[in-house]
Amino acid sequence: MGLLGKLITAPLFPVRSVVWVAQRVTEKAEAEYYDPAPVWAALAELARQLSDGEIDQETFDREEDALLDRLQEIEEYLHRNR
Repeated sequence: MGLLGKLITAPLFPVRSVVWVAQRVTEKAEAEYYDPAPVWAALAELARQLSDGEIDQETFDREEDALLDRLQEIEEYLHRNR
């Protein structure tokens, strides 16, 4: 791109910069949202709470189902985006 092209497209630079930043933020958010490690940690904590008597079996089952659903969602996402 020559000097003239740079001058013509210069007003678009702020827009392109915002789009680039938005893409990076989206990528970072997706990486954090689809990280299975926090879900596994939550499952371990849930098991600890059950064994320590802090929660009952019904609460454990309900919370475990939600976390397992979340792990399945993560696995499907990772499989689609390989």
